[in-house]
Amino acid sequence: MSRIIDKIRDSSFSKEGCHITQKEVNAVFDEQVQLCADTLQKKTKEYTGDDTDRLGAFKAAAALQHTTPERALAGMLAKHIVSLYDMCFDGDTDYDISTWNEKITDSLNYLFLLKAIVKEGHTNQPN
Repeated sequence: MSRIIDKIRDSSFSKEGCHITQKEVNAVFDEQVQLCADTLQKKTKEYTGDDTDRLGAFKAAAALQHTTPERALAGMLAKHIVSLYDMCFDGDTDYDISTWNEKITDSLNYLFLLKAIVKEGHTNQPN
């Protein structure tokens, strides 16, 4: 039985002679992680003001919506995911790399922040 990756390579979706090496994937990963870190650092003041709680905005949103910080964040993340879906399935527009970077970075950062919320919740729970 052939692997799914072989089927993809043989499909009409692949471009003849185009492939990315593991080294290149690693470079994309490293670049993306740095972009995420830079963006989180830059937006900290914008979203927290003088509050020392980096997750304070999600807790405030949760209180306003009578829900949990995880659910409040998920709602905010959904907007970014919908935007990515729209871009992926929009056959009429060729989005520039800066637009892709912004949407992907924002989505990943919401996932990183979700991890922090989950970790905080588990840290405060007795074993």
